[in-house]
Amino acid sequence: MIESAIKERLVAALGAEYVLDSNESKLVYSYDATPGMQAMPDVIVFPGSTEDVQRIVKICQETGTPIVARGSGTNLSGGTCPLEGGVVITFQRMNHILELDEENLTLTVQPGVITQDMIKYVEKNGLFYPPDPSSMKISTIGGNIAENSGGLRGLKYGVTRDYVLGLTAVLANGEVIRTGGKLAKDVAGYDMTRLLVGSEGTLAVITEAILKLIPMPETKKTLLAVYEDMDQAAQSVSAIIAHKIIPTTLEFLDQATIKVVEAFAHVGLPTEAGAVLLIEQDGAPEVVDRDIEKMAKLCQELGASSVEKANSEEEADALRSARRAALSACARLKPTTILEDATVPRSKVAEMVRAINEITEKYGLEVCTFGHAGDGNLHPTFLTDARNTEEMARVEQAFGEIFAKAIALGGTITGEHGVGAMKAPYLEWKVGKAGIGAMRAIKTALDPHNLLNPGKLFSESAEGVFS
Repeated sequence: MIESAIKERLVAALGAEYVLDSNESKLVYSYDATPGMQAMPDVIVFPGSTEDVQRIVKICQETGTPIVARGSGTNLSGGTCPLEGGVVITFQRMNHILELDEENLTLTVQPGVITQDMIKYVEKNGLFYPPDPSSMKISTIGGNIAENSGGLRGLKYGVTRDYVLGLTAVLANGEVIRTGGKLAKDVAGYDMTRLLVGSEGTLAVITEAILKLIPMPETKKTLLAVYEDMDQAAQSVSAIIAHKIIPTTLEFLDQATIKVVEAFAHVGLPTEAGAVLLIEQDGAPEVVDRDIEKMAKLCQELGASSVEKANSEEEADALRSARRAALSACARLKPTTILEDATVPRSKVAEMVRAINEITEKYGLEVCTFGHAGDGNLHPTFLTDARNTEEMARVEQAFGEIFAKAIALGGTITGEHGVGAMKAPYLEWKVGKAGIGAMRAIKTALDPHNLLNPGKLFSESAEGVFS
């Protein structure tokens, strides 16, 4: 519980209207999109500038008060749950696009800007910001940076870190650092920009970002390939890449997901199919036409029962929207939906999907699997009920085996959702003891009192994660 003197200092720094501690306010900021996780903050603050964030952090540093920086709370790893109470910093006021620099193809933004609003803004100016997390309608760019978010276009264009050129951030001692800039090249010292991207708020509080933009692709076309089984779909993915085609989007849905998405979105997905691939290419018209024809032919040769081209942008957008709605569609079926993102080399996608199904059957669970087939990022989604403690224990065991299998196949425990609190017990499985030691050393150097988002990334046990 924060002492009243600390709250008074925060009020003096920001104004009473920007410091909340009612029970209703604390409840709103006590959870994110992660099932089964909740912890009450003591105070919620709304800074309006980097200087405001400095004032908040200095007060917390002087009083030993935990700090959790928060975007829209869409993350799925417990990353913004204030596990040790303290101050939640939220950025609704810091939601401005500060500069569009068309000469350098950069956009400077505050962390509270909604991702989709930002994307629409740059597209109106004939430019393109590729990262497109499924939560982009409500997620913030600050949250995307903290989690290093991916998206449907990640295969061709990469993820958030590939578009962050520079950051302004407040360290745990209240000092401000500025990393990178509007530069194509910069090798002056350690790459602090990349260190902070994906650090999940554990190393600094990001208050401004310089983002890289690229020209808008001239055109785009979309295919839907339908298969009787997942193996055929996975072989098509490998064949497309082997033929040196890198599509914008190469997504898959298994049969269980197809059924729930079609019931939700009504876009005409073939519910009898064993799997579908959603494939898109963008770029110069002649390149897009050539690649689309090649990919359609490859899919047919490898067993697709049908390959259909979207006849209009509206039809293509309906297919994309249906894929983005997969989690929402699954969430309608059971009280609790737990979505993960084990990632393997793309050549191992079919093997990993089979393993997921075998593990699911072993534990008597219900799963839908979908994801980014082109980059091996799978989203096994268990449909369960958090009130059923015995079933939740089986879910926990199943996820442990899924993560172990992914690592055994040369993969990882998370491709885009982050570690947070949910996957902290498994991080050592991926990076080893020496890796954990190196990460802890960085954390201790930048945040010696463990005030920034404590309880995340590092954990002693893999037991009781979902309980």
